[in-house]
Amino acid sequence: MSPLRWTCKSIRTLSDTLQRSGHAASHRWVWATLHELNYSLQGNRKMEEGDQHADRNAQFEYINSRVAREMRAGNPVVSVDTKKKELVGNYKNEGRKWHRKGQAPRVQGHDFPHPDVPRAYPYGIYDLARNRGHVVVGTDHDTGQFAVASIRGWWRAEGRRLYPRAQRLLITADGGGSNGYRHRLWKLELQRLADELHFAISVCHFPPGTSKWNKVEHRLFSFISTNWRGEPLTDYETIVRLIAKTTTATGLVVTCRLDRRKYAVGRKISDEEMERVNLVKDRFHGEWNYTILPTSQ
Repeated sequence: MSPLRWTCKSIRTLSDTLQRSGHAASHRWVWATLHELNYSLQGNRKMEEGDQHADRNAQFEYINSRVAREMRAGNPVVSVDTKKKELVGNYKNEGRKWHRKGQAPRVQGHDFPHPDVPRAYPYGIYDLARNRGHVVVGTDHDTGQFAVASIRGWWRAEGRRLYPRAQRLLITADGGGSNGYRHRLWKLELQRLADELHFAISVCHFPPGTSKWNKVEHRLFSFISTNWRGEPLTDYETIVRLIAKTTTATGLVVTCRLDRRKYAVGRKISDEEMERVNLVKDRFHGEWNYTILPTSQ
């Protein structure tokens, strides 16, 4: 008996192999036998997350306590992240929609991303207390400056109206990307935002490898993907319209706007610039949990 307990061969190939070894085995017999042995065709499952940080669960509990405390105080709590970038044009978009027979949209036969093909960078801000999403679709690059500009846009469009007595803003974010805990530009731009708003901005990052637990993923982005499935994202206006039309049975409301500004990539933040960031680390994992105070305080 071989220790191999799985195979990628088709049942006809397995049948031919057995017959060459002197066994009378048709492909139908192979199929029936595999099913009797509880085998089935299966794809890969995204379950492995690598080594888990020792304080992974403790950080989850810490985030939950911070969120609950700020919400009781009536302060805004938002979950933020950048959705997967999308090619803009007549390209295939995964999923299916109802069409009359033979009238499915025709798209290009290939979607190899040439550098000249425009991209869309949807940055989402999800308001945990009010079940509202605000998405800024960038056209240039996903940088720390773009991330904070999107949060600033949310505050001006919705936040200051919904939270006129806010004394603090709490942001929950992934540990990497444009809003990562090691990203200097992200913190520098948050300092500028805190100075504009005249109140503190606290940030709690999810531990490495746990981005799927970020609420913006499964309370906003997942529904956007469902809403535009099978719909070619032919231009930026189409993307904005489809995002803004996203709703759920639980009352999700989504607003969306387009950001055509340019954001420089590869910008280096010096130690002198970082020293001007009025950042206070929390006692528990200060690299993940910190508050940026206005420089006037």
